[in-house]
Amino acid sequence: MEQNVFDVLKERGFIEQTTHEAEIRELLGKEKVTFYIGFDATADSLTAGHFLTIMAMMHMQRAGHRPIALLGGGTTMIGDPSGKSDMRNMMTKEKIDYNAKRFHEQLSRFIDFDNDKAIIANNADWLLDLNYVEFLREIGVHFSVNKMLTAECYKQRMERGLTFFEFNYMLMQSYDFLKLNQLYGCQMELGGNDQWSNILGGVDLIRRKEQKPAYGLTFKLLTTSEGIKMGKTMKGAVWLDPEKTSPYEFYQYWRNIEDVKVEECLGLLTFLPMEEVRRLGALEGAEINKAKEVLAYEITKIVHGEEEAEKAQTAARALFVQGGKTADIPTTSYPAAELEEGKDILTLLVDTKLAKNRSEARRLVTQGGVSVNDVKVTDFAKVFTSADFDDDGVLLIKKGKKGYHQVKAD
Repeated sequence: MEQNVFDVLKERGFIEQTTHEAEIRELLGKEKVTFYIGFDATADSLTAGHFLTIMAMMHMQRAGHRPIALLGGGTTMIGDPSGKSDMRNMMTKEKIDYNAKRFHEQLSRFIDFDNDKAIIANNADWLLDLNYVEFLREIGVHFSVNKMLTAECYKQRMERGLTFFEFNYMLMQSYDFLKLNQLYGCQMELGGNDQWSNILGGVDLIRRKEQKPAYGLTFKLLTTSEGIKMGKTMKGAVWLDPEKTSPYEFYQYWRNIEDVKVEECLGLLTFLPMEEVRRLGALEGAEINKAKEVLAYEITKIVHGEEEAEKAQTAARALFVQGGKTADIPTTSYPAAELEEGKDILTLLVDTKLAKNRSEARRLVTQGGVSVNDVKVTDFAKVFTSADFDDDGVLLIKKGKKGYHQVKAD
C-alpha cells in the first residue's frame, strides 16, 4: 500500500504545526484533497525559500492531491507583515501582474496544471473589487481584534508601529481560503511556519461561516544554525530563475552549506529515499563533502534539469579537485583592446560581481582574500593585462575559498 503523504512529509521533516493532526492524516489517506499555498508576487522570480513549499506541493500532487497555487495579485498590494520589521514597499499593479505571470511560468516546471490536476488562481480576482462595508459585515464580524493582536506576526510590529493597512492582511488571507473553499472545494491551507496565525484565521472563518471542516498545516522554515533564513548570499537572494542566479551559482550555494544542515536539506529538498538521506547525513569529516555534492546535484537537477546539474558539478569539480578552468564557471569577457591597456584588480572584482563596490574590493585585497591564477594579490593598485593571462587565455580570479570567476578576451 502507498504511504500516506502526511507520513512522507513528517518523516522528511516538513511539518511544523497542524490544526487537527489526526483528522488531516486520515483525510489525506482516504480521499483526494484540494489544498492551497499562497505566493505573494513581490519579485519576478521564485526563490530558494519558496523551493521547500514547492517540494511539498510536488509530494502532495504525486500522492494524488490537487494543489492550488494562489498568486497574490491582491494581497501583494498590501504586503504581509509576518517576519517584517518595516512595512513593505508599495508596488504598482502592472509590476505585480508581471511578477504573478512569471511565478505561473516557473511553477509550471514543477507542478502539472493540465486536466485540472492543479489550479492557478489569483486573489486579485476577488480582492480588488471588494465592497468595503459589505466585506466588514460579512467577514470582519468574525475577527476579534484582541485575538489578532496576540498573533506573532502583529506582536513583532507593535513596537515599531503597525498600520491599519497591514492589519487587514489576516482578514484578506482568511478570505482567500474562504473563496477557494467556495470555488474549488479547497479544504486545506499549507504554508511556511511564519503563516500560522494567518492560516488559523482562514480555518476558523470557514468553520464559522460555512459550518464545514477546514484544516491548516505549516512547514519548517529553512534557516542556518544561527536562525537566519537560508537562501541569501552576499549578492542577495538565491533565485530559481537561471538568468538571476546561474545554475552554477545555484549548485555552489547548496554545495557550500553548513555541515549540520546537510541531512535536513537532503530530506526536504530532494526526492532521495530516506535511508539514503540518513546514510549521507551520517558521513563525517571530509566525507560530508560527498553528501553536499549529492545535495547540490539533486536540487539543481530538480530546478534546472539534469544537463545543467551535470555542467555545474563538472565546473565545481574542475575548480576544487584539479584547480582547472571550465566553460561553466561564471565568465566575464572584455574586448581584447581593453585588456591590452590593462584592468586594475578593483575594477575586475567589481565587474565580475565578486565585490559590490571598490571599497569592498579594496578590503578583500587588503585582507588577503583575493588571488589571480593562484597567486595572491596584495596590492590593490595591481593592473592585469593580456600578458598575465594563462596559456588558455584565462585570468581566474578567486575570492576566499569558494568564490570563482574567470576573465577572458572577446
